[in-house]
Amino acid sequence: MDKDMTATTTTPPYLSLFAALSYGIASMAMVFINKAVVMEYAYSMTLLTLQQMATALLIHFGRVMGWTRAKALNVDTAKKLVLVSLFYNGNVAFALASLKGVNIPMYIAIKRLTPLAVLVAGLFYKKGKHSKQVIFSVSLTAAGVMIAALGDFSFDLFGYIMALISVFFQTMYLVLVERSGAEDGLSSIEIMFYNSLLSMPFLVFLIIVTGEFPSSLSLLYAKSSSVYFFVMFILSLVMGIVLNYTMFLCTIVNSALTTTIVGVLKGVGSTTLGFFLLGGVKVHFLNVSGLVINTLGGLWYSLAKYQEKIRRTTIPR
Repeated sequence: MDKDMTATTTTPPYLSLFAALSYGIASMAMVFINKAVVMEYAYSMTLLTLQQMATALLIHFGRVMGWTRAKALNVDTAKKLVLVSLFYNGNVAFALASLKGVNIPMYIAIKRLTPLAVLVAGLFYKKGKHSKQVIFSVSLTAAGVMIAALGDFSFDLFGYIMALISVFFQTMYLVLVERSGAEDGLSSIEIMFYNSLLSMPFLVFLIIVTGEFPSSLSLLYAKSSSVYFFVMFILSLVMGIVLNYTMFLCTIVNSALTTTIVGVLKGVGSTTLGFFLLGGVKVHFLNVSGLVINTLGGLWYSLAKYQEKIRRTTIPR
């Protein structure tokens, strides 16, 4: 289970591609699984709390049984990752708040500004220069976002502000995850374990403040008699673990920018399916052209990064 590794210049191209594809597939599947659960169980913060609890318990059990080489809890390491957990939960909290006033396609479009934010953030901690292809492809992706955004004539100032704050938290979160894996030698499973533990106090506080507790537990008990809900709920907990693992693995093996681009492409797929399966969104020229430009930018970036990875692995040492 613990075959992950920290980012190095000798990472095989196939591992980079596998990490990116795994995260994209898990992320898209999670959208529909969570939707199936939330349709019958609206307490999203309680669901997130239980997902994090399941993650921490599974990793701890796997370590005790010898299934993973994850190291035991270290207080000094936990202190270093407090900000990672803070930004992670801030991203989730503001994202949920934005969804109250912003429709799904527009929410996804705003979140697609994250790759550009990650690229800019990299300039401040001297990550190194990116190739022209990477810069142009990310810029093309952002341009597609802007064009698609012009097609949405509904406007909710509060929702837009919440979404933009969520972009900031997600950017800082991904950058910190990348640096933690590269500089501290932490595996994706170890970062995931610390993130789950450190998230608990914050999430418990949220479900109490928002009034979800104890009603959420009462409804969960009542719904547990339904086989369909029980299966989907357990699947949601499992996929929560898979999603976090693949996200951390993709960020460490590739980069924070790669993870955000994969998220962009996942968002394109989810939005496209949403237009045909969910309805309620008006399709017009700006939407379609913006999404096409956005997708082309993402594909261009993926190709550029893959070529860079191949060049690094073929350079004689």
